[in-house]
Amino acid sequence: MKLILVRHGETEWNVQGREMGQLDSPLTARGLQQAEALAARLSSCRLHSLYCSDLGRALHTATLIAASCGVESIKDVALRERHMGILQGLTPTEMASQHPEVYAEYRRSPHTYEIPEGESGQQRQDRSVKALTEIAQRHPSLTVAVVTHGGFLMGFFEHVLGMTPGNGWRFKKQNAAYNCFEFTNDRWSLVTWNDTSHLDALGSLDDAAAGSST
Repeated sequence: MKLILVRHGETEWNVQGREMGQLDSPLTARGLQQAEALAARLSSCRLHSLYCSDLGRALHTATLIAASCGVESIKDVALRERHMGILQGLTPTEMASQHPEVYAEYRRSPHTYEIPEGESGQQRQDRSVKALTEIAQRHPSLTVAVVTHGGFLMGFFEHVLGMTPGNGWRFKKQNAAYNCFEFTNDRWSLVTWNDTSHLDALGSLDDAAAGSST
């Protein structure tokens, strides 16, 4: 089974450096262009199915892919970004100012710390592995695309590569990049990571959104 796993296009809060979590922010004009370019690339992939997070930024991106590929997008709440609880909607500066103790603990233990009213990185990673493995088992020997979020994607990436949680920050996870995994004999393997060749015409992607988590 071939899984094409992608992040949504750039959002306004990506540019502002705000933590979206399970809140939402609309795509920027650039984000819309990224999503359209990704949709054009995937049109030749013969997708059997398309799944997406039900959060607006992922759903908007998936809608463009669905139209380009001639498939319907299937919304799945399990594909959402990490719930960042009381830190959602804030910049790092605002987190440190409004919730200093919570932010400090989050910085110390980002993977294991369960944010008040939210979840831990471990919970999100477990959710990502379960959701994507279920999709893979549902569509053996087929090509499926999933539109999700930066943190969700990175947690799955670390799991597949057997990395220590949190070490994936060294690897870019840019908006609307092409990432591909294969699921064979109940095991995941990485094929392609952060391929942005379809976005070359849009110019440099080394901006604030390239490094943001959501």
